[in-house]
Amino acid sequence: MPGSLPNTPLGDRLRSLDVFRGATIAGMMLVNNPGDWGNIYPPFKHSAWNGWTYTDTIFPFFLWIVGVAMTFSFSKRMDRGQDRTKLLLHVLQRSAIIFIIGLFLNGFPFGLMVDHDFSWATIRIPGVLQRIAVCYLFSSVILLYADIVWQVRWTGLLLVGYWLLVKLVPVPGYGTGVLEPTGGLCWFVDSTLLGGHTWSGAPVPGFDPEGIVSTIPAIATTMFGILTGQFMRSERSPAEKTVWMFVIGSLLMFAGLVFDNWLPINKNMWTSSYSVFMAGLALNVFAVCYWLIDVKGYKKWMTPFEIYGLNMITLYALSEMIAELSWVVNVPGPNGTPMTLKTWYYQKFFVPLSDPMVVSFFHSIAFMAGLYVIAYVMYRMKWVIKI
Repeated sequence: MPGSLPNTPLGDRLRSLDVFRGATIAGMMLVNNPGDWGNIYPPFKHSAWNGWTYTDTIFPFFLWIVGVAMTFSFSKRMDRGQDRTKLLLHVLQRSAIIFIIGLFLNGFPFGLMVDHDFSWATIRIPGVLQRIAVCYLFSSVILLYADIVWQVRWTGLLLVGYWLLVKLVPVPGYGTGVLEPTGGLCWFVDSTLLGGHTWSGAPVPGFDPEGIVSTIPAIATTMFGILTGQFMRSERSPAEKTVWMFVIGSLLMFAGLVFDNWLPINKNMWTSSYSVFMAGLALNVFAVCYWLIDVKGYKKWMTPFEIYGLNMITLYALSEMIAELSWVVNVPGPNGTPMTLKTWYYQKFFVPLSDPMVVSFFHSIAFMAGLYVIAYVMYRMKWVIKI
């Protein structure tokens, strides 16, 4: 993820952001890799439709962190004499690379394994990295060419504009204001423009949780991070910054809950209420990290999270590839019948340990720990893969 980027630390300016970033990627590993998708504790599932869980905080936290990091990164580079045009060209290059990596992960391993079905005609076009690329691109343009007042205005316009779109634009055969998986504007646009290229695990065919229209308020989520970065660069004292982050974060969460009455908090649609609420929650969590780490100096415990966040895109890509390979690589089962590598090692090493819910969660922890070993080796070897 871009910004400073998630691949590069912020040095000693905001070590709390590095920790927040690393904790977020660790959380993603935790929720994305249960041993058995049929046995998951409720907080580690996405909300089926309206509402939110711990799992629904991961992606908006990513985008918010990207926004904060961008503010520091761009300011530093402009202070070195780089002009806006040069920065924008770099943004375009990074956005394209991140988008392509996302497409690569959607197709991996491209039918090269025996039981892996792949077709360019059905490859999913949207995705997590694709949305990050688009949000990074659009929010970068706003950051580079708009002053702080217009940055605030653009954030509001994105949120209100999306609300008006999903409430007022008619969908053929369904009318206006449909906020269900089928019949809403997000579903209609995705199924029309991306037909056959949306996520197979979506609530309904043709819908995509990282789709076209719902990316609008996701850009606003990144803008909330940018505005936070602008505030953190101000001359206010650390105590003032901490207090105001808590105050504004709490107000945003309250506003999101009030807004929920007209446009429900919904991660799949990335509703404006969801964007506002999650920005407030991210601000409060970050305020805690900032106060403990950058202000009070409690830094001994943070190194593992910093290490986890140092090569974020690399770890994300590796986690996706490892998980996919575990489902397409076959090994001989107990009676000689082929079974997937994931099924084999899970049944052999995890299932006998405890009840299904516990061992499924234990698998998530083991997967997260395994990726940390890779991150630690890269850290010790000073390997930082930049984009």
